[in-house]
Amino acid sequence: MIKVCSLTDLDDRKPSGFDVGDEHTPIVLVRDGDTVHALRDVCSHAEVAFSDGGDVGRDGVVCWLHGSCFDLRTGRPSTPPATEAVDVFAVELRAGDVYVDVTAAVN
Repeated sequence: MIKVCSLTDLDDRKPSGFDVGDEHTPIVLVRDGDTVHALRDVCSHAEVAFSDGGDVGRDGVVCWLHGSCFDLRTGRPSTPPATEAVDVFAVELRAGDVYVDVTAAVN
């Protein structure tokens, strides 16, 4: 697990992008109250970053380019044109800080 940021650094239901670890894995963090979700910050359809203007809708993070929505827990798209899931990573909250394991996707 790698410390990424403080929980207070994240706005509720707003995607925030980070490069994590030695390989600078692009991740997007989405805070939903006291829960934080981590997904690969690259749309599987258009290869653009969610954090570059994406939104968080009722069903997940929405790609700003073509509107595909990805489930925050599974990474699976629920709307076209995307058909492939994005990686989801394990998150732990410790003493108000957000830690992410980018060594293996959990989906």
